[in-house]
Amino acid sequence: MSDPRIRRVTESDVGAVVGLVHELADYERAPDECHLTAGQLHTALFGEAPALFGHVAEVDGEVVGCALWFLNFSTWRGVHGIYLEDLYVSPAQRGSGLGKALLVELAAECAKRGLERLEWSVLDWNEPAIGFYKSIGAVPMDEWTVYRLTDDALKDLAAQA
Repeated sequence: MSDPRIRRVTESDVGAVVGLVHELADYERAPDECHLTAGQLHTALFGEAPALFGHVAEVDGEVVGCALWFLNFSTWRGVHGIYLEDLYVSPAQRGSGLGKALLVELAAECAKRGLERLEWSVLDWNEPAIGFYKSIGAVPMDEWTVYRLTDDALKDLAAQA
């Protein structure tokens, strides 16, 4: 049975979700790196060909948490999965089960769609999150290192085309 506090994101939630993403960036000690606008998020979620999906946690009519995700693909398994880009619950609501309820909803989404993975990244220093993830059975992928190209490095590589 689904938690009634969790639902799909709607267009009217965009402003609140942008605020939560900026709170997350602040929590992750990188507020200057977060440039998300309501227009960008609205297009990603509700544009002509949305590639981003989301759920929100709502308490007393207020959006207090969110999970933003997209589909990835495992060539080894031969099926899609969900990559959880952001999971965030406002500090005042932590410990209320909303984070787990959001993950339960995403696991149910995987089961309903026949998706075989739900994965995400967590900062090495975020011990509360790591402990929470381990408590629900998630395992770290310690043998993998994330690489990223952005800004000038991405432009430089693209210029070689």
